[in-house]
Amino acid sequence: MSVASTATPKQRSYFDLFEVPPKLRIEMSALEKKFLELSWKLHPDKFVNASAEEQELSLKNSSELNDAYRVLRDPVARVEYLLELEGMRKEGEHKQQAPPELLEEVFELNESLDELREAKASGGDLTSLKSRLESAEKNFQEKLGAVDARLQETAREWDAAIDGNAGGTERKGIMVRLNELLNRRSYIRNLVANVAKELL
Repeated sequence: MSVASTATPKQRSYFDLFEVPPKLRIEMSALEKKFLELSWKLHPDKFVNASAEEQELSLKNSSELNDAYRVLRDPVARVEYLLELEGMRKEGEHKQQAPPELLEEVFELNESLDELREAKASGGDLTSLKSRLESAEKNFQEKLGAVDARLQETAREWDAAIDGNAGGTERKGIMVRLNELLNRRSYIRNLVANVAKELL
């Protein structure tokens, strides 16, 4: 059996691979159905009697399909991938800069974390410090929820722009906002993770 017809060349995007438009809201059941269909076609077991070259290509295609499915089914990874495709974000790039309006809260949080570490080291009372940090963690969790809501809202704007064949300037403006939201989300998530680690 030839893999030529089921090859997934590198220049194809994950959206192309799944035959969906480059939109941020995807019907999950349709995505899963397409994944199962392509998995069956590309599975290495179907190429056991093929040439070594075709077997290798089958493995590569199957691996790419799994990567594509993992990215497209995750709403945040999907935004990151779209921005990478559009040249707006490099893979793994997260700008770790505190959003200006959070600077004071971040400063206070870092002070509380330092105090907790010192109290742990000196055997001091941790109760009030832990309580303050738990409250800060809850506050930042809420901020994370708000960022996620704005990310979904901006994703809807992107999809509307795609449906309406919006011009490059409008699309670029939406992508800039998506990128800022991703950076903000990454920053707040790291804060929450740092607090959670210290509270263990």
